Amino acid sequence: MSHFGSPRRSFLRGMLGAGTVAAATGYIARAAQAATLAQAPASDPDAAAYLPAVPFHGPNQAGILPAPQRQAIVVAFDLTTGNRGELTDLLRALTSRARFLTTGGTPPPVGLTGPPSDSGVLGPVVVPDGLTVTVGVGASLFDERYGLASRKPAHLTTMAPFPDDNLDPAQCGGDLSLVLAAGSTDTVLHAAQVRWRIDGFASVPRPSGTPRNLMGFKDGIANPDVSDPAQTDELVWARPGVAGEPGWTRGGSYQVIRLIRMFVEFWDRVSMTEQERMIGRRRDNGAPLDASGEFDVPDYAADPPGAVIPLDAHIRLANPRTRPTADSRILRRGYNYDRGNDAVGDLDMGLIFTCYQQNPLRQFVRVQSRLTGEPLTDYISPFGGGYFFALPGIQDDSDYYGRAMLTDRL
Repeated sequence: MSHFGSPRRSFLRGMLGAGTVAAATGYIARAAQAATLAQAPASDPDAAAYLPAVPFHGPNQAGILPAPQRQAIVVAFDLTTGNRGELTDLLRALTSRARFLTTGGTPPPVGLTGPPSDSGVLGPVVVPDGLTVTVGVGASLFDERYGLASRKPAHLTTMAPFPDDNLDPAQCGGDLSLVLAAGSTDTVLHAAQVRWRIDGFASVPRPSGTPRNLMGFKDGIANPDVSDPAQTDELVWARPGVAGEPGWTRGGSYQVIRLIRMFVEFWDRVSMTEQERMIGRRRDNGAPLDASGEFDVPDYAADPPGAVIPLDAHIRLANPRTRPTADSRILRRGYNYDRGNDAVGDLDMGLIFTCYQQNPLRQFVRVQSRLTGEPLTDYISPFGGGYFFALPGIQDDSDYYGRAMLTDRL
């Protein structure tokens, strides 16, 4: 993807483009306080409503495996740093801000004449509220600017359009992605934007189980079991040394973001029976059409002609549940979005589809290719997003995002 100019690139032009890590740190304060931090003071009457802090240090980034938070911001940036040293300074500054915001506390004093180190949106004490900051890098970061071409993750590419897509280049790609998720709206509003940005939310499960998308169906039921290391090692985490995967990728995961508009006005005019046959699940409780429970496994072998669950139903195409397609499963972590009305008065709402996997070509691309031409395409339109590599986790206080990528020190 080419780099687009103007305000979308202002993130780092105002930060390291000007050569000031202080400015970068100030930006991240807003770009990562998108979810509350530090322990709420005991005197806070709303303290019980806050989510606890999520540990920042670990082999993997903390925002990948957990279920989606209530509020999120997904944002991509084009970097304007001039060399690898400035890029390193940026990632160190980003790490420092993310570490503070996900741990919480009182922002440090800056003296009488310095600008505040925090915007103050969350009050004098930053409360964690379950904030996670997930940082990814795009294929464009590995061009000639930083001398990283030989270190690009083996399966990282730019996002090419699929046959049913309507991609807007201004809302695609980026050098850097941030997914900021927390339990409160004001925590997430403490964020910023650059190349493209979209705000999301996860609905409260109604009546229980998996949250619903804005078409009214439970979304993301058939995920790998993230409590099973065998499944996450097989499907989620990068595998260094295999198929040319660099050693520094250990602990990271490929991130796919797809911005998908849903034409809900038209969808709402479709009969319930037709909606359920397009999806392959009951709308009321999420059960496959041949079963009774949300997490029941559909028995496609007992229905070869697709009389109960049609052969072109979304769930049957996405996950055929066959031995040859088992390794194409993905970890879905999506959010709804609602941007009001477009220029002609139609509702602009849909899904921020986000997933993590070991190899996007083997997994997401294969899944999406199977979905080409499905009946649901008449009611949705993918318009943006990108492919990124979610960096390995931060090990300790001396570590920072991308350290092994930049230094070869694993």
